[in-house]
Amino acid sequence: MSYAIETEGLVKRFGATVALDGVDLAVPSGCVLAVLGPNGAGKSTFVRVLATLIRPDAGVARVGGHDVLRDQQRVRELIGLAGQYASVDEELTGYENLLLIGRLLELPRADARARARELLARFELDDAAGRPASTYSGGMRRRLDLAASLVGRPSVLFLDEPTTGLDPHVRSEVWKLLRDLVTDGVTVLLTTQYLDEADHLAHRIAVIDHGRVVADGTPAELKVRAGAQRLEIRPVDRAHLPAVASIMTDLTGAAPASGTDPGLLTTPVTDPAVISAVVRRLEAARVPVQELAVRLPGLDEVFLAVTGHRAAELELEGSLR
Repeated sequence: MSYAIETEGLVKRFGATVALDGVDLAVPSGCVLAVLGPNGAGKSTFVRVLATLIRPDAGVARVGGHDVLRDQQRVRELIGLAGQYASVDEELTGYENLLLIGRLLELPRADARARARELLARFELDDAAGRPASTYSGGMRRRLDLAASLVGRPSVLFLDEPTTGLDPHVRSEVWKLLRDLVTDGVTVLLTTQYLDEADHLAHRIAVIDHGRVVADGTPAELKVRAGAQRLEIRPVDRAHLPAVASIMTDLTGAAPASGTDPGLLTTPVTDPAVISAVVRRLEAARVPVQELAVRLPGLDEVFLAVTGHRAAELELEGSLR
């Protein structure tokens, strides 16, 4: 298998603080890796090491097969980087921003112009190409910033919390753009505070806490590791809740809970085939239901299991920064 990113025993210290404490990770080419973790867990430090912005104190990191210490120039030629906040020059137009990046990357002037026009069209900014970036909305600036990170046609793209502060519509636009990039063969490493973002975009997820990778796998694999699946049933009439609870208890051996939604009963199950037996028992008891499903644990439960806190706390911290 071809790996776009590989790290072995990666360590980075800032004085007495250990930001990365032996990170081992391998990211296949042409996928999205979402890196999750509480604030201060080491996510941004990890990206900065891979992007050759800071040197690790120990261990090995390779991007596109090139060592980030010995082959810094080659690594920089392969990557694109967009931070949490758009870094465009507000006094320049959208077109001028991209042209400037192209020239800094030593593209011939004609090639830089063509690449700027191509990216402005791809990111649906061509109508605003001649306007100063200071007149752009937050979503437009984020798209321009992403476009700038792609001027050099990177094969690996690092995105550090790219949708923080964006409204849901703009976030969905960014998601579509990232899916299109992966279709074109780009590998994306994405740090994010939003679990729905990781669930929708990521082929793999790595959770970093206290500088260590505490979980790594596909979203489905991590959900399975977090615990048992859940059987959820919502009867049409709440008067049938006791009958439904009795059926669920008989078939799973565990009394269901209603939690914060009093109309929905939930209980853990180890065998998804139990749903067939539940359907038969409900039909026999003439109990109509609105909702009946077996679900994996959510990423919030994964996050709680491996870090000890709920992701909602992480998202709240991010919104207050």
